[in-house]
Amino acid sequence: MSLIAMLTGTDERKRVLLAVGSFLLPLFVWCLVSYVPFIWHPKVEVTVPGGIDYFQVGMLVDKPQFDDEVAYAREQNLALPAGKPANPIYLPAPHEVAQAFYTGFTKMPVQKDAPWLHESLWHSIQIIFWGFLISSIIGVPLGILAGTYASFGRLTEPFIEFFRYLPAPAFGALAVAVLGIYDGPKIAIIVIGTLFQQVLIVANTTRKLEVTIVEAARTLGTRGVKLLTKVVVPGILPDLYRDQRILLGWAWTYLIVAELIGTSSGITFYITQQARYQNFDNVYAAIMIIGIIGFGTDLILARFGRRLFPWDRSQDRR
Repeated sequence: MSLIAMLTGTDERKRVLLAVGSFLLPLFVWCLVSYVPFIWHPKVEVTVPGGIDYFQVGMLVDKPQFDDEVAYAREQNLALPAGKPANPIYLPAPHEVAQAFYTGFTKMPVQKDAPWLHESLWHSIQIIFWGFLISSIIGVPLGILAGTYASFGRLTEPFIEFFRYLPAPAFGALAVAVLGIYDGPKIAIIVIGTLFQQVLIVANTTRKLEVTIVEAARTLGTRGVKLLTKVVVPGILPDLYRDQRILLGWAWTYLIVAELIGTSSGITFYITQQARYQNFDNVYAAIMIIGIIGFGTDLILARFGRRLFPWDRSQDRR
């Protein structure tokens, strides 16, 4: 038993190390690009303006332009400007993004009437919640029915297959006309973007249920609602839960597009506003917050799924 426990522990440690490494590797590349000058630093940050009138300390200049100005200053016997290699303003270093991540929650926004980062984030979370909830209330039952009853699937799935290829943002103008300019059309875009995929995925998951189980239940006289609630739904519940986790990630991908419709709001408004003022460290920080919340939510749901469905051994292989 001790040997088995040791091997299991080793596998678990290896899994954790690989998961951590999947984040550390891109972070390492980002650090190399940011802090090692000879890898990729196409700009020059002016440290001494010298005799060049328009140069200012901290100004970013292209290397050829900087070299031309140095040559000009030398020809004119002016004080030579000096600078150091730098990345463009749209590629901030990791420590700048980390600082922006902290100050976004602790310091009042510089722009007047601008929302705090946590206010924008909370607004976006509410949009995701209501959009995905409405999509699930409609999509899950339809998917289960389509997967259980072949005739219902043939009746509904051709249209759903057609509709899922239509881009959700194309309905933005119509959603604004019908639902107004505030949160209604944003929620609608998330519903449209996830509902039809949800029906098809849930239907496919339902069809994977062992046919013998359904046939045995029907032989014993189970029909209608009882067949669904007592046989089909319990049989697919672990896979259905996993499908919802994946589909929730899709809802997050529609968030940015959804929040551009009607009045600007949420984390998208924060990102576009910071980009307008070239505060790209804040932009990166906000984008990473979305990733952290999405990934963190998925980890919590995965852990919760292991508690809910301890008999589902497929989770152990993940």
